[in-house]
Amino acid sequence: MEKTRTEARATSPRSRDRGRATRHRLIEAAARLCRERPGAEVSVAEIADAAGAFPNQVTYYFGSKDALLVRAAFLGLLHDARRIERIGRQAPDAAAFRRNIARAVLAMPSLPSVTRALAAGISKPELAPVVDQHLQLLFRQSERFVGRLIDSRGWKTRRPLGVEARTFWSTALGAVLLVRAGAHGTAGELDLAGTLTIHDEPDPDHT
Repeated sequence: MEKTRTEARATSPRSRDRGRATRHRLIEAAARLCRERPGAEVSVAEIADAAGAFPNQVTYYFGSKDALLVRAAFLGLLHDARRIERIGRQAPDAAAFRRNIARAVLAMPSLPSVTRALAAGISKPELAPVVDQHLQLLFRQSERFVGRLIDSRGWKTRRPLGVEARTFWSTALGAVLLVRAGAHGTAGELDLAGTLTIHDEPDPDHT
């Protein structure tokens, strides 16, 4: 009996590590398939095959394909956001930063998948906490990036960083949702740069 308990304790961490690795492979595979086939339906069998897993492991680890796709969509968005940060750091001034960031965000390949994830959070309440968790992560990541950048450049914002990040991403995602829902026009017609208050000029309210 003691030997059995010892073996169980020894194998349990390995089992948890295997489970985490499988979850990660499934999320990465789903994100890759969604990126390669924007707008197309991706099946559980395809995701499992790409991850080297079994289809029933999708349900086991995530509860449903939709829950997995929500996580995969936001993983793709966070990866894209890091690339956007590199573009932002290359901007010579605040005006170029606002312009370049807005243009790059609206061209991100992950946006179609993220808009489907947002729609899933609306239609399936059980997914709403997953969507909210990833949105909060996106907001915090963006807030940290902008905070470090404006501190190093001596730039300023005309509102709190948290509000800046939420306003920017809410506008960008909302624009894509509207277009995908059939609204006339394109996301490119939106003045997304105008939602940013980051500037490197004296604040007119304090001159």
